[in-house]
Amino acid sequence: MKSWLIRSGALTAAWRGGEKIENNSNKIILDLCGGTGSWSKPYRNNGYDVRLITLPDYDVFSYEPPENVYGILAAPTCTHFSFARLNAKTPRELKHSMKLIERCLQIIWQCQYTLSKPTALKTTLQFWALENPRGFLRFFLGKPALEFQPWQYGDSYMKLTHLWGNFKPPQPNTVEYVKTKFDQLNSRELPQLPDGYEYNPACGLNLRQVRRSITPSGFATAFFKANQ
Repeated sequence: MKSWLIRSGALTAAWRGGEKIENNSNKIILDLCGGTGSWSKPYRNNGYDVRLITLPDYDVFSYEPPENVYGILAAPTCTHFSFARLNAKTPRELKHSMKLIERCLQIIWQCQYTLSKPTALKTTLQFWALENPRGFLRFFLGKPALEFQPWQYGDSYMKLTHLWGNFKPPQPNTVEYVKTKFDQLNSRELPQLPDGYEYNPACGLNLRQVRRSITPSGFATAFFKANQ
């Protein structure tokens, strides 16, 4: 298949099979607490400068973001916020768990303090989103901007998830709802961990929980299409 590159100043556009492909290498995407990087994968596949800020390589508590961040995805650990935590041997630690949420928000805020010009009416951060399964976090952050199920974006299972932030809502790609099948969440076939993923127990999740926490690929793709 033929491809062409057209250069004009600092911009580079690629054409492949008659389709224009933008050069996104100067667009920084921060994937905070991203784990396997499944949410930011469509951005990485399309040439964005994706920076996976997750243990063991990076700790969000000590991480300082660069200038000119284009977009931020945040998926802080939800263990103590989840309504599914019913038979735990220890009580919920909401105050301690909120420290991770606060740090993610601090990074998001920090990336918006400097405006492109004094008269600007929007920040330079094009979008940001913070994700958590439905749980106690809504009592701290308020009503989410989006509530979704994986089956609404083409993945055949249920996991009610909330998103807060400033982003364009993704276009659904709904599959047929089959209650007896979808409601057996614990017995569904979990996605495999991606090649190169290095598990760190400090993330607060066991390996099965990590696999369950992987962002549905259909939603990740739909979110990317709406927020480029």
